[in-house]
Amino acid sequence: LAGANNLTIQEFQQRQKRVAADLSKAKEWWLPNLYAGTTFHQLWGNVMNGDGQIFTDVNRQNFWGGVGLNANWDFGDGLFKVDAAEFNVQAAAYETQAEKNKALLEVIQTYYDFLTAQLYYNAYQELIVRGDSIINQIAAQVDVELRFESELLLAKSNQNRLKVEMLNARTEYNDKSALLVKLLNLSPDIKLVSADAILAPLELVNIDEVQTPIDSAYAYRPELKSMEFTLKSLNAEKKTTTTGLWLPDLRVGTYGSYFGGVFSPLNPTRAVNAALIWEIPLGRIAYKGELKQFDARISLQEIKMEQAKATINEEVLRAKGRISTSKEQIDLALEGSQLAEQALSQSIARQDLKIPRPFEIVQMQDVYIRSKLDYIKAVATYNKAQYAYLVASGTDL
Repeated sequence: LAGANNLTIQEFQQRQKRVAADLSKAKEWWLPNLYAGTTFHQLWGNVMNGDGQIFTDVNRQNFWGGVGLNANWDFGDGLFKVDAAEFNVQAAAYETQAEKNKALLEVIQTYYDFLTAQLYYNAYQELIVRGDSIINQIAAQVDVELRFESELLLAKSNQNRLKVEMLNARTEYNDKSALLVKLLNLSPDIKLVSADAILAPLELVNIDEVQTPIDSAYAYRPELKSMEFTLKSLNAEKKTTTTGLWLPDLRVGTYGSYFGGVFSPLNPTRAVNAALIWEIPLGRIAYKGELKQFDARISLQEIKMEQAKATINEEVLRAKGRISTSKEQIDLALEGSQLAEQALSQSIARQDLKIPRPFEIVQMQDVYIRSKLDYIKAVATYNKAQYAYLVASGTDL
C-alpha cells in the first residue's frame, strides 16, 4: 500500500519521468527543422540596385511558396549532452529506489511504533481490570481490619497512575495512527487498528551473516549508484568544454519553391547553403571558467559520495548493534516477564488467602507491567533493526 500510495515515492517517480523527458529532449539535437509556407512582398518607393544606384518610384511585388529545411549540428554539445542525459536517467532510477527504500522503511518503523503503542495500551488496560478487582479485595480487608488503609490508598494511587500511563499509550497510538494515515496517503476519516494481537520477533536477518564487511554494502546501495551515475554525467558534460570545444558546427539550409510575380509568372527555385564552422571561444580558452565550474561540481559530487559512505557506515553499524543488543534484551525481557507474571499470580493468590505482605500487590503490578513493556519494546526494536539493516546493506524493500 505504501509503495502505491506514498506521496514521496510518487514524487520521485515523477522526477524520474522528468529526467527521461530531458533525455528525449537532448536526443533532438541532430534532427533538422522543416518549414513550408508562402510569402508575399510588396514595395513602393526607392530601392538600391546591386551596383549602388538608387531607383525611385519603384513598385515591386513578388510571391514565394515552397518547403525547406534548416539544420545545425553542434557536435561539441549534442553528442556529450546526450551521454550526460543517459547517465542522469540511470541516476534518477537509483535515486527513486533509494527514496522508496527510505519511505517504506519509515512506514515499517512507524507501523511497529503504532503496534507497540497499541499493545502498551492493551497491557495497561488488562492490568487496570485486574487492579480494580484487587482494590475491591483490599477495601474489604481494610473494613475488617486485616489490612492498613494506607495499602488501599496506595493501591488506588497506583491504579490512577496506570490509567495515566494507559492514556499516554493511547496518545502515542493516535499520533502514530495519524502518521501512518499520512504516509499511506489514506483518507483522514480512516481509523487504523492493528490486527496483530501479539508482537513476535522476526528472523529476516541471520545474526551470523550480520558480520558482512561494510564495503560490500557500497556496491548495493542505490544512493551510491545514483551518485556514481551523476558523477559520470558531470564528466560527460564536462567534455563539452574540452573535447567538444574543438568539434565544428555543421549548418545546412535548403529549400525548393516557386518564386516570381504575384501568382504569375512563377518559376521553380532551389537553393542549398552549407557551412562547417569552428567556433573558438577565446574567453573559455583564456580563463577556463566553465571548465573550472565543472571541476568544482565534480569535486563536490565526490565529497558527497564520501559523505554517503560515512552515513552508510553509521547505518550498518547502528543496525548491527541494535540487532545484537535487542536480541539479548528479548531473551532477558521474556524471562523477566514470565517470572513477573508468576510472581503477580502468586501475590494475587496470597491476596485471596488474606496473607499478603504490605504493599506487595502494588510492587508486583509495577514489576509485571514494566517487564511486559520491556519485552514488547525489545521485540519492536529487534524487528525494526532488521529492516534497517536490510536497507543499510543494500537490499531493496
